[in-house]
Amino acid sequence: MVVLAVLGLMAAVVVVAIPDGAMTVAAEGERFAARLKRAQEEAVLVNRPVEVATTDEGYGFRVRKAGGWQALDDGPFESEAWLPGTAVTAEKEVRRVTFDPTGVANPAHFTLRRSGKSVEVLVDQAGNVRVDAG
Repeated sequence: MVVLAVLGLMAAVVVVAIPDGAMTVAAEGERFAARLKRAQEEAVLVNRPVEVATTDEGYGFRVRKAGGWQALDDGPFESEAWLPGTAVTAEKEVRRVTFDPTGVANPAHFTLRRSGKSVEVLVDQAGNVRVDAG
């Protein structure tokens, strides 16, 4: 009986410790930052500017080619929708980050908010991407 009681308590601890599977706003910010970093790497690799444009609905990627900007829709560059309930604001209304072929970028500051929590994603002029939990 004691062994069964201990096993029951251990099972209860495991069930409580399992995450519910919903992505937090912090995890969404980390994912966005990782994709910004990947866009910077792509700009350096293909030796062309790569742009990440955000909207209230999500974000997408474009590359500069002869004739103008063309959408990147393959592999890690598919457009991404923000999770339901996520609100995104940009400091100074800079809604785009453009990485040039050397990896530098126009500075940008995004704040993601959901369920009373927030996270900031910052891109500096050198192209460094940082996430600050709020």
